[in-house]
Amino acid sequence: MIDYLRVPPKKQNAGMIFRRALLRELATSAAATFLVLLGISVTTQLVRLLGQAASGMITSTGVVALLGFTLVGYLPILLSVTLFIAVLMTLTRSYRDSEMVVWFSCGQGLSRWISPVLKFAAPLLLIIALLSLLLSPWAVEKSEEFRRQMDSRDDVAQVTPGVFHESRRADRVYLVEEVPGKSNLVANVFVSSSQNGKDGVMVAQSGFQETAVNGDRFLVLLNGRRYEGEPGSPEYKIFEFERYAMRIETGEAVDRAPTTKMLSTLELLREPTPRNLGELSWRVGLPASALLLCLLAIPLSFVNPRAGRSMNIVLAILVYMIYSNVLSIMQASIAQSRIDVVTGMWGVHAAMLLLLLGMFYRRLSVFSLWRLFR
Repeated sequence: MIDYLRVPPKKQNAGMIFRRALLRELATSAAATFLVLLGISVTTQLVRLLGQAASGMITSTGVVALLGFTLVGYLPILLSVTLFIAVLMTLTRSYRDSEMVVWFSCGQGLSRWISPVLKFAAPLLLIIALLSLLLSPWAVEKSEEFRRQMDSRDDVAQVTPGVFHESRRADRVYLVEEVPGKSNLVANVFVSSSQNGKDGVMVAQSGFQETAVNGDRFLVLLNGRRYEGEPGSPEYKIFEFERYAMRIETGEAVDRAPTTKMLSTLELLREPTPRNLGELSWRVGLPASALLLCLLAIPLSFVNPRAGRSMNIVLAILVYMIYSNVLSIMQASIAQSRIDVVTGMWGVHAAMLLLLLGMFYRRLSVFSLWRLFR
């Protein structure tokens, strides 16, 4: 028993405990950051889609589907930001709580953080790559296909209860009230139409849709009136009817040219046009930038008490914004053939890698440079 107490603890056991604690803290910080970013994205996209549903551009049932497709396209960016913020905030807290002082006092260099950070980031980087290269183009394609299906609906199908809706030909305006619990039946129907230079207004107590034998669809109005006359003229004709059928114009889906965001990664490689190469550089750049950013967060997390505790956060936000904007600029430059694909795709990442090495050198030179290879 005495001999066992005299045995010093192994360094690898202490290192394992440290790595487990670090991975647990990184996971907690990443989960909280991702939920906040996801909540912001869901809220903004939901408000936009609900506005489109209120105007009749999309159906209320299509809001959830379009929201899901949109979020799949945003997930690579959200995960990249999550990874960057999680590593930055975790290591910043270590500086503020003087844990780094203890870490450096034990003879450990800043480069020792690279291994656990990469171990934590590896699964997220794989997910970002899969989303960017495979799932995001699929989500964009399905979203566009879903919108084309909704555009092919007829005029009456696009009418939202309580909202004025104009027909495709701009010759009719509809306003209806929904009857709760009764399908295919509406109440208090208002239809304003323009035919042969005469404006007509029809109001009816109720109405429903009916399909003829030949497949034509009609909006049947019951117990209503039609007011017809010329604008500015006091002469108006009033017709009362018990049943009035209006033919519903069937919409046709508009064929839109596929955008580069809808093409799969294999299709981009098969047709290396400037626009396709620009899109490919963006997709490949997302996981590459996520890797560089999570490593860059290690030296950026340094906190100098004399300079203020928030200076590193401001610098990190500035670096991320510049990096992201330059990637977008390079994508547009490649698509417009202003720059070759090799320089545009890898030049930004090479510059960021040099910045990463320079910041590591600066931080390590304060302590001991030889710890970089220890």
